[in-house]
Amino acid sequence: MSGIVFYETEALEPVVEFYTETIGATVWREQPDCTILQYDNLLFGFCARDRTDRCGIITFVTEDETGVDELYQRLADRATEEPHYNEKYGIYQFFATDPDGRTVECQAFLD
Repeated sequence: MSGIVFYETEALEPVVEFYTETIGATVWREQPDCTILQYDNLLFGFCARDRTDRCGIITFVTEDETGVDELYQRLADRATEEPHYNEKYGIYQFFATDPDGRTVECQAFLD
């Protein structure tokens, strides 16, 4: 069993381009007005609509701190902070925004 999280967007093409070319997700399935992406075991989709859904955070988990740093290099112009250790959750992380203004988190678990 699996699941997909969908988001409404007014900018389908730029958003899909961001997640595929900058983050490294792949297109899992195309539908008439929706694109479903895959990043490791995460399935998430964007559907062309007349409004943009910015609720929630899309979190990308890498195997280690190096993976977070690599994503930071690609997202530095969109990052809202530099990578740092979060002692409370035992992670190394940073936040950024996608072309829709949606929050994106990149992290690695430290344990």
